[in-house]
Amino acid sequence: MVNKVAAPAGRMVLISRLVYSYVAITAATIVTLVVLTVVASSQATDDAWVHAVIVAVFAVLLPLRLRGARRGDHRASTALGIIAGVLLVVNIVEALIPGMFPMWMRVETVVVAAIMGAVVVLTLRARRN
Repeated sequence: MVNKVAAPAGRMVLISRLVYSYVAITAATIVTLVVLTVVASSQATDDAWVHAVIVAVFAVLLPLRLRGARRGDHRASTALGIIAGVLLVVNIVEALIPGMFPMWMRVETVVVAAIMGAVVVLTLRARRN
């Protein structure tokens, strides 16, 4: 038996836009790292690459959970909120570690944290209704 929870359509549209914004930012980050590896390797550090690969994995996973949540699957909705929450915390922590990333990537991690914070809030609100 699948537990179905119908979220308001408007919230799910906004959550979808946020998740796909995250996917686009992740893709842009990887493209940026590829370019920087060639033209300014000091801006494409090993830590930056590790971060980019990990967030790319989540950029694949989040849309899959989103798809289930849009169908009303309670477990997918829970997973979506948990993943977004983990990404929120990890990106904030990474942005605060001195010298871990070049400045451009610190900005990226803060933007991702803000997007994931919004996903968490909207997911919680959708589940309450």
